[in-house]
Amino acid sequence: MPTETQLRPAKPAPFDPDKVRSAGFGSLSREQIAFYDTEGYVVLEKLVNEEDMLPFRESVNVRVSEIADDLLLAGLIPHKFESSPFETRLADLFSDLTDKEFLKYGRSWRDRLTGYFQLMSNPKIVDAVESLIGGEIFSNPVYNTRPKVPKVAAGAVPWHQDKSYWPGANANPVITVWISMVDATLENGCLHIWPRSHRNEVLTFHAETRTGTGFTEVDDVHMRDVRTVPLPVPAGSAILFNDRCIHMSTPNNSSAIRWSCDLRYQPTDQDPMSHLGAGFLARSRKHPERVAQLEDWLQGMAEHSDR
Repeated sequence: MPTETQLRPAKPAPFDPDKVRSAGFGSLSREQIAFYDTEGYVVLEKLVNEEDMLPFRESVNVRVSEIADDLLLAGLIPHKFESSPFETRLADLFSDLTDKEFLKYGRSWRDRLTGYFQLMSNPKIVDAVESLIGGEIFSNPVYNTRPKVPKVAAGAVPWHQDKSYWPGANANPVITVWISMVDATLENGCLHIWPRSHRNEVLTFHAETRTGTGFTEVDDVHMRDVRTVPLPVPAGSAILFNDRCIHMSTPNNSSAIRWSCDLRYQPTDQDPMSHLGAGFLARSRKHPERVAQLEDWLQGMAEHSDR
């Protein structure tokens, strides 16, 4: 079995989300970029505010309401828990149900809803990404809304590299932007990072069998002297990490949902991974007229077109 040594996270340089550099340079400081290059990740506390998160939450509520309607119709719940707050409603819906009934709706959601696009195209996020990969930015089609439900096995995600989820991965430098929509804590299953593991290529892996989801998991042969850095962060914080960086998250032992989303961005000259869905041009300093708008994305278009 792997052995773990828990470390305190290295302290990144302070980040001011309201202080954005001149166009073309992104918003991260030299210290933050150097930290990312060395450690494989960087934490940007409270990168987005309540106003930024509201459209995302509204889109999430659309999906949760659909699930409530379905469960009520099936006779599995007594009512739709419409008075429950955002943080607990989904947990209330599944409080007396099984993991299997939860997994019917998927371990993560990738709906094409307005609030998701507004978050993925948010300048605060794209500015930060620009600091790492430049001003020609493609929003990868693999974005996920993550409802980590209390006491559900699928909430625990094993040690893995994001690159293990797409073929030809070594050729694609993809930045993962993980955002917590509520406070992510040790109790509700915050993200854990293995710093400097991004220097590895894609390691051998297998489909784990504990959660019922088939998450990819790095093979035990690579998991010696694991260095664990837990990253509890307040709501609205972003953790940017290289998609070769090994990471995981623990079970949710609280009474509320740990809502998060993971977005991905890459340079426009890389494989758009269209076999996994439709991404979109999030920023172009060379061709700003081509940047996708909401209407383009809703129709599965990668770039803007004056049709």
